[in-house]
Amino acid sequence: MNIHSILAIYRFEMARTRRTLLQSVVAPVITTALYFVVFGAAIGSRIEEINGVPYGAFIVPGLIMLSLLTQSVTNAAFGIYFPKFTGTIYELLTAPVSMWEAVIGYVGAAATKSLMLAVIILITATFFVELRIAHPLVMVLFLVLTAVSFSLFGFIIGIWADNFEKLQLIPLLIITPLVFLGGTFYSVDMLPPAWQTLSLLNPVLYLVSGFRWSFYELADVSIFVSLGMVGLFLIVCMTAVWWIFKTGYHLRS
Repeated sequence: MNIHSILAIYRFEMARTRRTLLQSVVAPVITTALYFVVFGAAIGSRIEEINGVPYGAFIVPGLIMLSLLTQSVTNAAFGIYFPKFTGTIYELLTAPVSMWEAVIGYVGAAATKSLMLAVIILITATFFVELRIAHPLVMVLFLVLTAVSFSLFGFIIGIWADNFEKLQLIPLLIITPLVFLGGTFYSVDMLPPAWQTLSLLNPVLYLVSGFRWSFYELADVSIFVSLGMVGLFLIVCMTAVWWIFKTGYHLRS
């Protein structure tokens, strides 16, 4: 494996983040802070606790996961789409760089950006609420697996998209609503039985539930099921990326 080629792609993508610091870091942090103010203060004054956890602290894992998912997908999608848009993708395809070296470079940079943002939001949350992390290693595991999985997913979207509208379609119209409906601001136990069953079809529920368990040992589904779902999604995305490079789907045309 050519480490130099991986580092070249990784450093290039990280440099792009520094050039767009306001858009990449500051804007998501301000948006999340507004969620704390609106939901934590306004709704939190009416819902004091959920399963013994103050409402403001209860929504923190969900808000971190919301930013982590959307930023992972967006960063990876834009990272690979712009070489296609400008035509420099052919330089990558003809360079002595293997498929997985390119993927590791792009996906690694996207995952790093989203993880940095998640840590910043976690620190920001401590200024609003008192947090308790019961299982820090599990929390880190969920952060890393989720960031890598959804960065791979964003990489796939960036290759599939042939215009800017498609590039934003899935993150805005699918992922964000799924996060909001995945127990970010409430516990599934608060829903009627029929809606509880329907919520189990939302894959994001397992991510939010498992991540919240690492904080407060509260979960809507088993922690092992949550980890299994993340692992399954990771395998599916890796398989899809392998197929894309094998067939040249949307790369050679």
